Amino acid sequence: MEHIKQYFKQRFEHNENVISLAAIENPFSYNPLIDGLDLLLLVISTIDDPDRGIEHVSYGGERIQIRTASPAMLEHWTSGVENRSIIQWLAQGEILLDRDNYLTDLRDSLLSFPSSVRGQKELAEFSNFIRTYLQAKQDLQDNNLLDAYTHILAALHHWAHIALIEEGAHPELTVWRQMRRFNPGIYKLYEELTTSPESLEKRVQLVLLACEFSVMSKMKSCCELLFTILCSREEPWSVMELQHHPLLMGLHIDLSLLLQKLVKRGYIREVAFMPLAGDTEALELRYHCVS
Repeated sequence: MEHIKQYFKQRFEHNENVISLAAIENPFSYNPLIDGLDLLLLVISTIDDPDRGIEHVSYGGERIQIRTASPAMLEHWTSGVENRSIIQWLAQGEILLDRDNYLTDLRDSLLSFPSSVRGQKELAEFSNFIRTYLQAKQDLQDNNLLDAYTHILAALHHWAHIALIEEGAHPELTVWRQMRRFNPGIYKLYEELTTSPESLEKRVQLVLLACEFSVMSKMKSCCELLFTILCSREEPWSVMELQHHPLLMGLHIDLSLLLQKLVKRGYIREVAFMPLAGDTEALELRYHCVS
């Protein structure tokens, strides 16, 4: 594998647009870390070319995936929850090329897990937690028991991720192995849901009750980033203004759902705002922090 890494290092180091290059080997043939291929090459380039985002090549008898991303795309991956493998790629990868220590500095920053990144991940995980919990609750009411089980299991995963973030640990790395150490209570719920001899309906109901309590108790702390933004100016915020805020724009969150839940709990205020068109019959709803 070393000669393959050297070949691609030499190939990319002459490209002025390439900032960094990292190689991630597949530890086991069945491991999905790099989608079943033998080697992943992560290329960070100043050129954002969507046609070159993912390439599969064969070299020296090995199957290689080349993922090309701009610094903006890479930082979007690291702040969100939709590409969980990125933390493992950066933690386990061998840096072959690194102009101005870009990738080294990014990796060191991520592994230190700064509060700014924790706040974004916590908000995104809480959004997913509340969405999947509510879906499981609806499924149970509709007597869709297997769907309820699927969604409450997903909710447990998001709750576990929140618990790990609160401990300063990345939730992308071996979640349930970490959970046994960091939060035995959540791990016990996971065991109850998946292995208890109780009926499936009773297991789902048990975890739903625990999730409902957790949603209420964690809402304020998990939405701290959103509160900070809402309180950053005197004027109330529209949904689209919040959606396009730099700290929220790259996150996959159910913003409307979060806002409504926060209003009902009294954590934020809902303000009727006169639209520019002057339509007094349909006032725009905007949001502000509680003073």
